[in-house]
Amino acid sequence: MNKNIKVIVSGAAGKMGVAIIGLIPLYENLVLTGAIEKQGHPLIDQDISTVSSKLKSVTILDDLRDVIGNADVIIEFSTPETTLKHLEIAEAYPDKAFIIGTTGFTKEQEIKIKEYAKKIACVKAPNMSTGMNIIFNTVGKVAKVLGEDYDAEIVEIHHKAKIDAPSGTAKKLGEVIAQAYGKSYDEIINLGRKSPGPKQKGEVGMHSVRAGSIIGEHKVIFAGGGEHIEIIHRAESRDALAHGALKAAQWVIGKNPGFYSMEDVLGL
Repeated sequence: MNKNIKVIVSGAAGKMGVAIIGLIPLYENLVLTGAIEKQGHPLIDQDISTVSSKLKSVTILDDLRDVIGNADVIIEFSTPETTLKHLEIAEAYPDKAFIIGTTGFTKEQEIKIKEYAKKIACVKAPNMSTGMNIIFNTVGKVAKVLGEDYDAEIVEIHHKAKIDAPSGTAKKLGEVIAQAYGKSYDEIINLGRKSPGPKQKGEVGMHSVRAGSIIGEHKVIFAGGGEHIEIIHRAESRDALAHGALKAAQWVIGKNPGFYSMEDVLGL
């Protein structure tokens, strides 16, 4: 096991950032050396203890360049624009690795990330919990066996403050089903089924619900004649995702530049 892995968390005061920072003390070989937030955030220049009482003596800053030299891995749960900006900065530090949990990227931004990954080791996943990644694996196998003879639907539910819709996790589920069908995501997905008419063979409906403080629930339905299957994952706390991000941070150290997934981390 690697010793003294130095970690920077970007999006340190966000929901996921707070969860990750709070769990770092549970990992003997992980040390928080930097915390980044957006310019103008009220916690800039404050000690990290304002975010988590379990840690102190790390100042929350708004410029990655001030601390990247004292890090092995950067964990990103920020915005697409911030993540790309940080990857650009990291090009000058090819020994640094990235764990990217940020969602909401455009197709063009996804392409840019893969370009950066030619020089930087990047683990990127829309959901880093072990359970959800097992769900991805399972849904792919089920979709391949059942094929388009069974109707597939995806439903995702999150708290009302979540910005992107559908969630990155739901999109990944759609991509997994599309791959099993031998088609592209855009060919099969019908967002919200806004137009009237019967469901077409091979069409996958995707539905987003935003309500209350729900951390996250994803359901995939496969319905055939006389039966249906539901595969459900419910996040009971953000700790499951945070543990996944920290395990990825341990795993990526020493890896060659490349674009990795949580399937790689978990050996799925």
